[in-house]
Amino acid sequence: MDADSPVFAIAVAAELAGMHPQTLRQYDRIGLVVPGRTRGGSRRYSMRDIEQLREVAQLSSEGMSLPAIARLLDLEDEVRMLRRRVSELEGALRAERESRPGVRVFAAGATGQVVTLPSGRRIRRSTEVVLWHPRGAVARDDAGEDDSPLERD
Repeated sequence: MDADSPVFAIAVAAELAGMHPQTLRQYDRIGLVVPGRTRGGSRRYSMRDIEQLREVAQLSSEGMSLPAIARLLDLEDEVRMLRRRVSELEGALRAERESRPGVRVFAAGATGQVVTLPSGRRIRRSTEVVLWHPRGAVARDDAGEDDSPLERD
């Protein structure tokens, strides 16, 4: 059974969370802790729901408002989802790197296309890079001094 499997009826969930079943119904109505439902409409709580109910009770006893608790739970859900997504992306990146051993370097080809190079291989330069700077468009630093080597004599 995983933490998200909705298996506990409201009476059992209330007992596990140390709350009255009516409190769980109220939390469901306001969207604080929303359990799964059976086909017949009965509430079914997961272990994650029970943990959230316990957290709500703790935060509420410390003086946090229900809207603030709801926001906190939403953010925790978002963090959990983002961590899952990061793990998926890390796995995809790892698989991609393993499927292409040694290919990590990219260069611009003669016609501008992107060329992959094996690691450690150098590309021969057929031309030098030329920086064009129109006359009058001289870069100046904060002190007003000419910062362009093209305009200096």
